[in-house]
Amino acid sequence: MRLICAPSAAPRGLPNRKAALCVKLTVWGSLELHIYPNASAVVRDLSPDEPVILNRPHAAARAARFFAQKFPGKSLYAVKANPSPDLVRILWDSGVTHYDVASIAEVRMVRSVLPEATLCFMHPVKTKRAIAEAYHQHGVTTFSLDTMEELEKIVEATTADDGTQADDLNLLVRLRVSSDYSELSLASKFGIDLADAAPLLQATRQHCDALGICFHVGSQAMTPFAYVQALERVRAAIAEAAVTVDIVDVGGGFPSSYPGMEPPPLEDYFGIIHRHFENLPISYSAELWCEPGRALCAEYSSLIVKVEKRRGDELYINDGAYGALFDAAHVAWRFPVEALEDDLTEALEEFSFYGPTCDDADFMKGPFMLPADIQAGDYIEVGMLGAYGAAMKTAFNGFGAAECINVANEPMASLYRGDRPDPRESDNVVSLR
Repeated sequence: MRLICAPSAAPRGLPNRKAALCVKLTVWGSLELHIYPNASAVVRDLSPDEPVILNRPHAAARAARFFAQKFPGKSLYAVKANPSPDLVRILWDSGVTHYDVASIAEVRMVRSVLPEATLCFMHPVKTKRAIAEAYHQHGVTTFSLDTMEELEKIVEATTADDGTQADDLNLLVRLRVSSDYSELSLASKFGIDLADAAPLLQATRQHCDALGICFHVGSQAMTPFAYVQALERVRAAIAEAAVTVDIVDVGGGFPSSYPGMEPPPLEDYFGIIHRHFENLPISYSAELWCEPGRALCAEYSSLIVKVEKRRGDELYINDGAYGALFDAAHVAWRFPVEALEDDLTEALEEFSFYGPTCDDADFMKGPFMLPADIQAGDYIEVGMLGAYGAAMKTAFNGFGAAECINVANEPMASLYRGDRPDPRESDNVVSLR
């Protein structure tokens, strides 16, 4: 990884253009960190032919502090959203101590980076070998499940060689809930139906130190009411099973800001979740958890791409469906964009993108709003790509190289700066609008 920085004014005595753009900051012992002020400075200095990922550590740290200070419980970073070791360290340094890991590879990575972190293996379907390694070698004691078969697997994998069953397990039964209020559904693959949950909760209670219920309302939940519905299902499941529940994990789904998607303030989500949690028939010492992914890392990164060709309102760029713009292609996600050329003066128009591969599916419909006079050779910054951007890149067709550079400016949108207009028309936090 290359980490670079340029201040707005160069120190006196620097002899050349590149030195005038960059200054070295000595941090972390011998590591020399360079930070550019913004994407335009990167383009002026490097004129890159390959995509460039721009990281903003300050934005990720701010998001982490927000959750650590304001969510009324424990926040588990969903590592799948962006498994960068650098990002994981930033979140830890900013108050996030728990991590939702979904594979043994994520377990190993986070444990190697953060020896003291609490890891929670929240994928409901795991191999017995992965469970055993996570428990016996990496100290993982929290697991999710949604079937009797998975419960049996966890019990067997965590049992000692002498036949002694583990007595320190936190086992969370995943309940299927609606994704009707989210942009991307997560309602079909995992989770036990409410009608079938009681026997699994009762059986799980017999094999754990702490019993939990977890769910996921879907990605980019656009109203806090999504969690109200889900927590009512939790209430019904507890009543039917008549078990003591020690943990309620409301999962992820906390939104970020994108074109056409302006969610209410996150404080509204936290407040309504806390009120409904407090009214559940649960243990007096029960804990409230959440698993933010996108909300913690979306503002962390953006992407510089180069226009290789223009055909009408279609721009051929050097990243796409098989790279960091996977979501723009496959789920028609609209990311914010800005042209980085100073001499583009015409009004904004709608464009779509083609990526660099030979595949027709490497297409991003958009629309992406850019100056009408944009041409081949120009550069574009695509914002809010810290979640599911770099994490989705492949090397298909020989593409996929991308330099990583730190920049100091603000992300294109933020829920955490305190200067964002409130999109609500009233103070009704359960409004579906």
